[in-house]
Amino acid sequence: MSASGMSASGASGSGALGSGALRVVAIADADSFVKWSASLLGGVPGIRRHLLLVQTPLTASVAQQRTALAGTGMLPENVTRVAFAQAAGWLEGQRPDVVLLAGRGPFVRLMGRVVDALTRRPVVVTGLPGMAIPAQLGALDYRRHSDLLVVHSHREERAFAELGRRIGVQVPTALATLPFARERSRMPASDPARVRAAAGDSDRRASTLVAERPMPQASSRPLRPPATDIVFAAQALVPVDRDQRDEIAATLVRAAEADPTRRVVLKLRSRPGEAETHLESAPYLDLLPTRLPPNLAISYSSMAQALSTAAGLVTVSSTAAIEAVALGVPVIALDSFGVSKSLLNTVFVGSGLLGGRNEVVAGRFRHPHPEWLRDNYFHPSSESTWWSHVEQLVALRRAGALPARRVPAARGGRMHEAWHRASVLGSEDRTFSGAAALAIGAPATAAIAAVRRGRAPVDGGTWADASTDFTLEPNPFQDSIRR
Repeated sequence: MSASGMSASGASGSGALGSGALRVVAIADADSFVKWSASLLGGVPGIRRHLLLVQTPLTASVAQQRTALAGTGMLPENVTRVAFAQAAGWLEGQRPDVVLLAGRGPFVRLMGRVVDALTRRPVVVTGLPGMAIPAQLGALDYRRHSDLLVVHSHREERAFAELGRRIGVQVPTALATLPFARERSRMPASDPARVRAAAGDSDRRASTLVAERPMPQASSRPLRPPATDIVFAAQALVPVDRDQRDEIAATLVRAAEADPTRRVVLKLRSRPGEAETHLESAPYLDLLPTRLPPNLAISYSSMAQALSTAAGLVTVSSTAAIEAVALGVPVIALDSFGVSKSLLNTVFVGSGLLGGRNEVVAGRFRHPHPEWLRDNYFHPSSESTWWSHVEQLVALRRAGALPARRVPAARGGRMHEAWHRASVLGSEDRTFSGAAALAIGAPATAAIAAVRRGRAPVDGGTWADASTDFTLEPNPFQDSIRR
């Protein structure tokens, strides 16, 4: 259900809430959620923002934190790191008006139970750190007890509404501009900026549209230096197949060798020994040859910095594509391995950005079709009303008119709750109950998950059904939080 049906006016600012600035705390662990939550709150003026990093196996390192917070406006003094056992006491002392739970689903549910126990209950907001097509069963189910779910496109609004209808979950949603899509001064102005691709390459379709590089629009910002890099935004989850990841690594080498005057940049999210949001089974550093072309570089910088010298961005399905589009950097969303929900790239159907490996080597990047933009992350800023809805919820809670949406007790009792806590915290959970619960629960959970994967929905919404924007099956990735 959309939050747009609320009766309050939706005007931003603190007029309806008194003169005091709202205190908003983002609670996060993994690097992508750190970046998203800090960027999302960075777009809200007049609030007192803070980031609480809870220690889990996924928690961003200090270096990852520095990279994730670059450009978000979140100052180092507004970041606190705590162990899980300290989180409740810290929140009790801070008494936030709003908490933004920013982590994978099990983390959100665990921290939701912490919020439930607070003396003064804040409004609970949740969301996902990038493109969320397909809308996944677990993504909604784990966040079903939040007061508001932030989505980033009209397409996501529809997908989560339909998913919620199918599974009987009603979570109010509200639209926000994807924080990484705010800067659009270099967006191509019109469709004539495209030219037809030349025929002849087996990986290209004759009808493919290829973008000429647009001139920057008028801006108060200085023009950036000449851009020549090809940047590949690596992802841990897709593609899963090692042979396909090998092919991508080989493509980067080919692209570097094809033109020694340009850099090919492999943009990674974590250094060896660091964790990231999802588990990577075949790291690209292990797939590259020992001797690299001198113009093939490895980067751990922020995506914004990588794009500042990019002539084009390559990805399978990373949100970096949206960040690039916002800056006017042309993109190739790889379709060499198909277009499917399991590759998380169905969102690019109709965008004009899909292309193959040979096009990467040749540097034939593109800009999106204008008609694709509004429905997919580039709606007018006036339609991003999520913060107005948060203010309405705060006013309702203060008036005693907003019932708490509490996480219910686990069906398996204390042992089940101990298993859930230990699953999220990993080695950070040093309790006997957690260790015992993992020993008993891990095999049983694996068996239950296998049974669930074998039950395909009969009315659409499977991972194999690319015609819908949601899934009713558990996700197919072997991506445990426990590391």
